Amino acid sequence: MLGNRRFRPTFWATFFTVLAAAFMLGLCYWQVERLIWKTGIIEQFESRVAEPPVAPPDALGDIDDWRYRRVRLEGVYLHDKELLITGKPFEGNAGFHLITPMKLTDGRTVLVNRGWIQLKALGPVDTAPMHVEGVQTVEGLIREDRRKGYFVPENEPQNEVWLYVDTAEMAAARDLGPVLPYYVDRLRDPGPFRMPIGADTDIHVRNEHLSYAVTWALLALTLIVIYVIFHLKPEDDLSGDGEGNGREE
Repeated sequence: MLGNRRFRPTFWATFFTVLAAAFMLGLCYWQVERLIWKTGIIEQFESRVAEPPVAPPDALGDIDDWRYRRVRLEGVYLHDKELLITGKPFEGNAGFHLITPMKLTDGRTVLVNRGWIQLKALGPVDTAPMHVEGVQTVEGLIREDRRKGYFVPENEPQNEVWLYVDTAEMAAARDLGPVLPYYVDRLRDPGPFRMPIGADTDIHVRNEHLSYAVTWALLALTLIVIYVIFHLKPEDDLSGDGEGNGREE
């Protein structure tokens, strides 16, 4: 049946199809890049969590060499200096992350994200039942501070509104003096959940970039197929071709 048809593209249809297809393929390529990036992050997390813990460093240098690296801390929690990071859900429940400075046995101070606590419907958050006294041994993961989403506002120390960890800003607000230039996510204890609920060693990160990439590629292919079919015209419908006009029966 295609033998009686000819491909006769029109200018504007071709113009907009090329633009739309290029845009969709560009999004497909971007999703592939995101897939490679996120896969690398997941592999890095899994490999570093499985390594033996190390002593907390004084500085990080290149954060890529330290992100998610497992460390062991020994020190005393400064519960009177704790802070709450707001807007942190856990399994669909609203709550906070409890950030508590720890005075290490070697004299240094590090901020520890002890984990998630639930938002109470009424009244202020009471963290006193979660306080632990004396020297504690904690294992956790090194995390880079001052990282926040594009749409996350700045912290408001004067109003006690904390939306992300900024070690220098928090140290100043609590008069801590020098602190290590990163924070540590405490790993949760085995067994039933107990607040504060610490970090998990199993990564739970959505990685759907492959399906997004395939979707954009299929949309671009569908558009191209529709464009070709639309411009396949029967010979009898063509005009302006000399022999196609004025034929005698």
